[in-house]
Amino acid sequence: MTRRLYLGVDVGTGSARAAIFDGQGARHGLGTAPVQIFRPAELFAEQSSEDIWRAVCAAVAIALREGDVRPEEIVGIGFDATCSLVALGDGDAPVTVSPTGDDAQNVILWMDHRAEAQAARINGGGHEVLRYVGGAISPEMETPKLAWLKENLPRTWERTRRFLDLPDFLVARATAGDVRSACTTTCKWTYLGHERRWDDAYFRSEGLGDLVDEGYTRIGTQVRPLGERAGELTAASAKELGLAAGTPVSVAIIDAHAGGLGMLGASLAGDPPLDWDTRLALIGGTSTCHMAVSAEPRFVPGVWGPYYAAMVPGLWLNEGGQSATGALVDHVIQSHARAGELVVEAKNRGTTVYALLNERLDALGAGCAFPAAVAADLHVLPDHHGNRSPRADSSLRGMISGLRLSDSVDHLARVYLATIQAIAHGTKHILDAMNACGYRIDTLFACGGDLKNPVFVREHADATGARLVLPAEPESVLLGAAMLGAVASGDALSVPAAMATMARVDRVVLPAAGDVAAFHARKHAVFLRMHEDQLAYRSLMHG
Repeated sequence: MTRRLYLGVDVGTGSARAAIFDGQGARHGLGTAPVQIFRPAELFAEQSSEDIWRAVCAAVAIALREGDVRPEEIVGIGFDATCSLVALGDGDAPVTVSPTGDDAQNVILWMDHRAEAQAARINGGGHEVLRYVGGAISPEMETPKLAWLKENLPRTWERTRRFLDLPDFLVARATAGDVRSACTTTCKWTYLGHERRWDDAYFRSEGLGDLVDEGYTRIGTQVRPLGERAGELTAASAKELGLAAGTPVSVAIIDAHAGGLGMLGASLAGDPPLDWDTRLALIGGTSTCHMAVSAEPRFVPGVWGPYYAAMVPGLWLNEGGQSATGALVDHVIQSHARAGELVVEAKNRGTTVYALLNERLDALGAGCAFPAAVAADLHVLPDHHGNRSPRADSSLRGMISGLRLSDSVDHLARVYLATIQAIAHGTKHILDAMNACGYRIDTLFACGGDLKNPVFVREHADATGARLVLPAEPESVLLGAAMLGAVASGDALSVPAAMATMARVDRVVLPAAGDVAAFHARKHAVFLRMHEDQLAYRSLMHG
């Protein structure tokens, strides 16, 4: 009997991944292939859509082979990716977004901050659309980047026939269509999903009136809901992917939002019926995203949204985030004097640098009242790449208090722990902001590379005071994408139905009480004070 399976494809910051799932959420194959990143200048980060598509095809081939899956067994496909900006010209040829002028570099990566000046200008304009991005637009969103391109690379602006969010590019490449997602356009392009329209006045006031005059043909006229079928694989794309032509393809989704789909619908033993107001999806990787949905719009200062139907159809999404989390931990490690020897030791022992540092923390913790106290006198403000939420200020910078004249591995272990604690307190800061505006979040569903680290898990549960749920499928982002494939195929009746059927729980981590909770209350007070101190220093230096 032929199986009915669903393919999820995820393009993250540094790799493309593909996984195959059945209707119960069991995985039947996983493939990964690297994606290049170009950094032509400070604050710039670029990719190539052709390189990304090659990586997608390679990842799908690996997943099919690993799962011993025949092409005809894949009956639905869902694509997710980072919210990066793709420029295509005549014949869908790549158009450069780079100061190098290389057309191969036609993707502005999500984390690129070249458009900080444009974002600041937009935020001074008092636009109605800003109400739906937490009050302030981010340089990581697409309209500041469009303004940057028009102002700095006018030839690129003239040559580009289509600007797409990366998830929508993947669907367009697969189907030869031009369907845009309610997720991408609403969350990153200022599309007013609840009104199903673009805001003409906004684009005209920010120097992008030609997009209005063209009827928005370059940024999307077919905005469709999640789970809807966007089209089918063309013969050409099917051949490249090793799949069957005509396979249904869903409307695309942003990667973090796919992670939310892959977790939030899971049932918890002993819990009452699903209450969206108490749940938040935490997707941790290079950055961290915090996704929560509600039946009515909630305006949370500094938290993106509310976005209508941008993750779960019919519900409003609020999206908090931290621009650098896994990337910050890596930076702390790699910039330390002992990083090189740790890498060698990890390779020789067949383990990771994180595992070695966790070993050192275990040893150091033996002399403390509890493990977190190893970093009692080390404090970090983790805003090295600005603050996405809830301060919405990309000009903020990181801080460390309590450094010693030491370059030992033990010193690195302490700074590493303090950094993870700071990231966890950043999550608490976001939760507090959301709970002050109507949510009652007490449960975090967590996935992503960061959550494979037990120290990261422990500190997030203890710092936030919320129970932390780890899913049975660790690749929840891929599962969420595959859920959309199941809906597009017609096998799942709706997105919520797929969420309820395909998501499962592995274990629940409860927060510590007593002395540990009191410790983190003090840590959080320091965390908040460090921001005040930074503003005070800025005032002293610049008036």
